[in-house]
Amino acid sequence: MSAKHPIVAITGAMESGSVSVIQALERIFYRERVKAVYIDGSAFRRYDRVAMREEVRKAQEAGRVLGHFGPEGNHLEKLESLFFEYAAVGKGSYRHYLHTPGQAAKYGQDVGTFTPWEPMDPDSDLLLYRGLHGAAVADDIDLSQYPDLSIGISPNANLEWMAKIQHEVKNRGVALEEAKTGLLKRLHDYVHHITPQFMRTHINFQLIPLVDTSDPFGAEVLPTPDECYLVIRFAPKFLPDFPPLLSDIPGAFMSRRNTLVVPSSKMLMAIELVLMPIIHDLIDTSRQLRGITDVPEDRGAGVLGLVE
Repeated sequence: MSAKHPIVAITGAMESGSVSVIQALERIFYRERVKAVYIDGSAFRRYDRVAMREEVRKAQEAGRVLGHFGPEGNHLEKLESLFFEYAAVGKGSYRHYLHTPGQAAKYGQDVGTFTPWEPMDPDSDLLLYRGLHGAAVADDIDLSQYPDLSIGISPNANLEWMAKIQHEVKNRGVALEEAKTGLLKRLHDYVHHITPQFMRTHINFQLIPLVDTSDPFGAEVLPTPDECYLVIRFAPKFLPDFPPLLSDIPGAFMSRRNTLVVPSSKMLMAIELVLMPIIHDLIDTSRQLRGITDVPEDRGAGVLGLVE
């Protein structure tokens, strides 16, 4: 943690709702005139797409499982170095993993490759990480110690599988059986390296469907926002003042002393109301320590380096 150069880490798959958290944070950053440098966890994968397929084949022949969930498929040591450097001096280097043809065309590269490493903007207020390992612990690496705010986008397993399967089948043209096999191969790493992180995060957001998702492999339609609730769990350090939240968010209620439940149609509102005071305090403290008393109107604000 670094009060002078704060880090916010979002841990969870895109299918679980991290896009909504990014949208809420963007609104907060514009309102607070915050420049946040964005770090995509995919940039710290160990292999590009072509090399990864070959490494997976070798692992299968050797009776091992290799995937992006576990430490073997990622440069967690480089991610830890970035967190350490940013917390110390507010600087670091980053790159992008190009997921889509649109992203690849922007950089004149192939899909599934990495852009070159480059230094991040030195004039930033905050580092924003989104990926699968923001609170990961593996051997002597402990990423959970660095974020000043650690947000978990914790999955409902069947809902997550439904979203992943539909993404693979509809967007990538993968056969249903192949998508199933891929999920099952990842399950060991998912259980051992992803889910334990959600006990280390400070705030967890989890979508809970109110419709039947008992067979995620056979379902054709993902639940709509009106068919879900958003469960928000707070660590003791980040417990909010609940009465104003219950008053401001229609349909909200508490299920436990540290848990707020809201209709997911109010998800963006709820995330903003929960995160706004935390981000405000982080930035206010940071600017005081850096001797910043005024932010020029033309400085800019938002999420820098977000490639969508």
